[in-house]
Amino acid sequence: MTHTFKGGDRILATRSKLEVYINQYLNLWDFYGVIQVVKKGEVLFKGAYGYANIEFGIKNKIDSCFSLASLSKQFTAFTIMILYDQKRLDIDQPAQQYLPTDLQIDQSITVHHLLSHTSGLYNFYNFEDDFFAGYNRLEYSKKDFFQRYIKKSPTKPPGTVYDYNNSNYNLLAWIIENISGDNYEDYIRKNIFLPLNMMNSSVDDSSKPIQNRSCNYVTDFQTTIKSPYYNEKFSIGAGAIVSNSDDLYKWYVCLRDRKILSEKAYNRFYNENSNNYCYGLVHHQVYETDKYSHGGDHLGISTYMVDFFDEDICVSILSNNETINQYRLGDAISDILHEVDVDPPIKHEEISITVNKLQRYCGVYLKDKIHVEYIDGKLYFTRFNGNLHIEIYPVGEGKFVRRHSDQSHPYSIVENENGQMTFFGYSKDEDI
Repeated sequence: MTHTFKGGDRILATRSKLEVYINQYLNLWDFYGVIQVVKKGEVLFKGAYGYANIEFGIKNKIDSCFSLASLSKQFTAFTIMILYDQKRLDIDQPAQQYLPTDLQIDQSITVHHLLSHTSGLYNFYNFEDDFFAGYNRLEYSKKDFFQRYIKKSPTKPPGTVYDYNNSNYNLLAWIIENISGDNYEDYIRKNIFLPLNMMNSSVDDSSKPIQNRSCNYVTDFQTTIKSPYYNEKFSIGAGAIVSNSDDLYKWYVCLRDRKILSEKAYNRFYNENSNNYCYGLVHHQVYETDKYSHGGDHLGISTYMVDFFDEDICVSILSNNETINQYRLGDAISDILHEVDVDPPIKHEEISITVNKLQRYCGVYLKDKIHVEYIDGKLYFTRFNGNLHIEIYPVGEGKFVRRHSDQSHPYSIVENENGQMTFFGYSKDEDI
């Protein structure tokens, strides 16, 4: 069902609908961050919420800067296209041609395969490997990181399967450095941030202070705490960029108006590959128009940017805690902007389960990494060697969601064919 309004009435109606929906949504969740909606250069919604720094009582402001997590990938991809325009690389040639001799990968993997997440490289972002909350907390050595986690034969033939893998974009960052002779941050600053006057954008190396940067927080039990530490150097290329809503709008204008790159490079940059993935952007046809987007999720980080270039619409959601589902919120905002009715936001309804049944779900599913515990009458998904306790509650048979963050798809804790409880595909260890 759609509604038609004229001129200023339509803008006022859209503003009102945005305010009502966003306020209803944020009443459900303790959101820290900034939301901005711009259409045809006119700000239809802009708001800052929660804390940038709890210790000093500093609230988020509109110009606060946030870690972008994987939203950073589009900057890496764009930088590769700058080098492509300069004829300093051919994206259809083997990536190893453009990597240092001590960072060589299988010769069948092209730069295009890295950009499109079709390299087939081993994906170490899983529960079994000791990268998260282990290796990524250590001092950074590019060579050791490469040798330990990336220098592996492809697990699938390159170009055959889409597999979202951060190591693809780590390698692209190293290509940028090897070809340009600059480090990743310096090259992006000189070729993107400075030309676009993005003076609030930077690359986090886990060491330098970044002005106006909001700290990242998570929830442990019912308490807001600092996000677990990780060394952001391991994210460079795949994440690590810090920016704010105003700078991201300048970036949107660059993409909308096709600045910096040639038309040929833009056509390749926006070309859709497997699984709707372009280069650092995801493309969908919705509302009879083109939607380009990307999000970011990491410890204490939730980001999402949605661009409708033909209609001149830019939506950015930046958060320094994990309470919201930025994709659900961003897509609801997109619906409202396209005069599509949206249902009021709600939380998953909790169902009643006996204590005995809840305790059946408890146990060790992967030692030191995936535990389920019953503590003081509540169920917790416990991570990071028991240092982070995420409360979950039942919403169906074997279905659970987080108490303090919006979760689209419930976790499943179910019996397998052998009668063992399984969580994330791991069977509960009955001997622990």
